[in-house]
Amino acid sequence: MAEHKVTGRCLCGDIRYEYRGTPVKILHCHCESCRRHASSPITTFVCVTRDSLRYTRGEPARYQSSPGVTRTHCGRCGAPMTYESDRNRNQVDLYVGTLDDPATAAPVYHAHVAEQLPWFETADMLPRYWRGKAGNAPLRHGPRGQD
Repeated sequence: MAEHKVTGRCLCGDIRYEYRGTPVKILHCHCESCRRHASSPITTFVCVTRDSLRYTRGEPARYQSSPGVTRTHCGRCGAPMTYESDRNRNQVDLYVGTLDDPATAAPVYHAHVAEQLPWFETADMLPRYWRGKAGNAPLRHGPRGQD
């Protein structure tokens, strides 16, 4: 049986991609640099293995946003596409809004809530991690004030 194919694109369609298989993880990120890249109070990523991702039309523009971190965007419409880190070279984090069907990608946790904006909250009961999830216990489950 063939692995399920998931497709996505930038706003203008100059960049198209597909990945096959199950994502490594799906998460919300509250860090400042992700917020700035997306111009949004929160970002949501579908993280896939590098070898499962293939660009089917065009290539995104790349830039180093901080030491060891590369971000990509469409050179025409400017839509943010990915986050890549030297700490995890085999993983590419795709912005969920670039998926052709983002409703199929349900996040399972929040990361970097230490940097969460004070006026923004989500109502889900997902675990919240002060920084990253790896090796850490969640700070809480659900919105602030619910614990």
